[in-house]
Amino acid sequence: MSEDAERIEQAAERVVAAKEYLDVEAKTSAANELARKLAAPDVWDDPARGQRLNTQLSRLNDSLHRYAGLVRQLDDVVAMQELLGDEDDAEMARELPAKLSALEAELDRVELANLLSGEFDANDAVATINSGAGGVDARDWAEMLLRMYLRWAEREGLKAEVDEIHYGEEAGISNAVVTVKGSNVYGLLSAERGVHRLVRMSPFDQAHRRHTAFASFDVIPMLPEDQEADLEIDPKDLRIDIYRSSGPGGQSVNTTDSAVRITHLPTGLAAACQNERSQLQNKAVAMRILKARLAELARREREEKLEELRGERQGIDFGSQIRSYVLAPYRMVKDHRTDVEVGNVDAVLDGALGPFIEAELRRRAGRRLEQR
Repeated sequence: MSEDAERIEQAAERVVAAKEYLDVEAKTSAANELARKLAAPDVWDDPARGQRLNTQLSRLNDSLHRYAGLVRQLDDVVAMQELLGDEDDAEMARELPAKLSALEAELDRVELANLLSGEFDANDAVATINSGAGGVDARDWAEMLLRMYLRWAEREGLKAEVDEIHYGEEAGISNAVVTVKGSNVYGLLSAERGVHRLVRMSPFDQAHRRHTAFASFDVIPMLPEDQEADLEIDPKDLRIDIYRSSGPGGQSVNTTDSAVRITHLPTGLAAACQNERSQLQNKAVAMRILKARLAELARREREEKLEELRGERQGIDFGSQIRSYVLAPYRMVKDHRTDVEVGNVDAVLDGALGPFIEAELRRRAGRRLEQR
């Protein structure tokens, strides 16, 4: 059997397995039922219910379309292999390995998504980046991390919006809050939660000495719209502050006072948004983030499982990092949980985080199996 034939056989086995773990038959039935409900003439009399059903159907269809795409890709390579057995086509012979590699890459992505089976893994997410020990280098590092995750989201076809950002006086940012929307966002980004360490020759040191800086990345799941609607907050428990957002060096980036911060007085939790055009839009986004934070707090108090949802909280300094990004004296990114190492630091900082996320998700899946 040729190498291509072996790869096609293995890919076919993986596609069959995907049909099982994606639960295609049950999802097809559920999607048909949701489509029937959405076709009812009165479904949008209750807009919240209509939107909820539409979101559920969209997520089911995403999964079903992904499986259908696997089947199409497999059919294509099988057909090409059969044609090559009957005729000598040099161009097709060159094309087959590329199409087979594309199928294998998509199978890798689908199998990775299958590792995301937690209660909140499919949710959108709110990510927070904070600078830690390291002074101006840490603030610059926090801004580099922000760019890295925005590029990752772009690479993955996800929607990311910076809701709140606070700039350092000299350079960088002290913290930023980002909403990321798309398939399995929380599950994927939960693998990035922790302290990230940078080692480099500091551009802020006149002697150009090597410096170490730290920044943290945290993430919580956004509430689905139906749960968000069910979470009621007494308006008397809220303080709403309106302000003008500022850019680097304290420069105003808005000509009106449209940025909004909402504080939940009983818990002290707060959320802000400054990126929308109007005060009303900023208030709506801030309220969504606040509800997500309140829901997370309630889950922790109810379940008493801080490690499960957020991991152990550590200082943003030496000894607490999950990953090191070394730019000098050598260049290497190493994850200390999985021992995954990548030499192309520039690619990682440009959002190529797949190897790290997948390895951490597989490590977690292995730990869950050991605990059973």
